[in-house]
Amino acid sequence: MTSSSSPSWSERVVVRDGVRLSCRDWGGSGADVLLLHGLAGHAGEWDDTARLLRDSGHRVVALDQRGHGGSDRNPSDGDVSRAAYVADTVAVIDQLGLDRPVLIGQSLGGSTALLTAAAHPGLPRALVLVEAGPGGANPGVQEQIGGWLRAWPVPFPSRAAAVAYLGGGTDAVGEGWASGLEERADGLWPRFDPEVMVQSLDENATRAFWGEWAAITCPTLVVLGQGEHGGIIGGEEYAEMVRRRPALHGTSLPGTGHDVHLERPGVLHRLIVGFLADGGAVSSPADGPGTAQDGARDGSGRR
Repeated sequence: MTSSSSPSWSERVVVRDGVRLSCRDWGGSGADVLLLHGLAGHAGEWDDTARLLRDSGHRVVALDQRGHGGSDRNPSDGDVSRAAYVADTVAVIDQLGLDRPVLIGQSLGGSTALLTAAAHPGLPRALVLVEAGPGGANPGVQEQIGGWLRAWPVPFPSRAAAVAYLGGGTDAVGEGWASGLEERADGLWPRFDPEVMVQSLDENATRAFWGEWAAITCPTLVVLGQGEHGGIIGGEEYAEMVRRRPALHGTSLPGTGHDVHLERPGVLHRLIVGFLADGGAVSSPADGPGTAQDGARDGSGRR
């Protein structure tokens, strides 16, 4: 199903086991790319990156993952396991005819991309993780995230109020989050159920995914935040990622936090394009990722 939704993209709907999955299809030609947003996010977070990738020679699709955005908010099967997210990704690739796409995911979307690449080694051409990794058991994460989501002062009376609250002082982040809100008669509301979001973290709260990480065979780039608000991937986790996969290419962006894709979409785009042009063959140092400035210096020291 296709419907005109914007001069720049069209909505494509995929249905898997009765669950409706909404995608933004940006068109374009060249190597396919599938973009996966983070927890409580939406496909529109990727708009700037999607446009840049399309215009630089890629066919680009961004997925609203189950429970988010234009996709079913409360999946009829009640399944928000990591396996369900992976199966959705595979269904989108299959039904939209994506040929060995580059999987690009931020945060929980990065986890989905990682697990998809591990479970289906011949499926992705390459993997790009933005502020995501194999992680470790984090028993407090559901209480922390659930408390934050439930505390949102909804409905927001205006977009400006939403941007100010959700951005934490960074307008680009606030705009990205606010663009995913739904306008109703009494104000702006999130397009997700906080309890579904918390349930989506069941496995992340209890286990790591190091076995899956080691099973990935495609070239992989990791892009991390490095700023006042920091990122979620610590030095020890990154070092272990490199130890288990020495060919990993890693880059950090000074002055950014967890939402790198919203704060520096242009730099992120240049890093992705450069990585793909290299065939992902560049290794990063084991003691930490390289540092990229706005000129997009990557982990190999090239600009």
